[in-house]
Amino acid sequence: MIAFGLAKIGHQYVLFGIAAVICLITFVTLILSPALSGAGRMWEKAAAGALSLFVLAALIVGGVVIGLVIVKYWPEIHEFIGG
Repeated sequence: MIAFGLAKIGHQYVLFGIAAVICLITFVTLILSPALSGAGRMWEKAAAGALSLFVLAALIVGGVVIGLVIVKYWPEIHEFIGG
């Protein structure tokens, strides 16, 4: 049943989903976990978690902006590369 449901989804969406899961695992491992383990009190852990979410939001916004710039200027980039 799951394989049939995945057959309707394009392979790009499956790859994007896998990439999103890998990015979230990387975020939790490299940013959230050290931030939470570096704090002692509960309110410090909550503040570290909230600030880590701001870091995640900044990374997402930065990625979207870079992606939009690449899409907008792709003909120029392609020409510059030598295509």
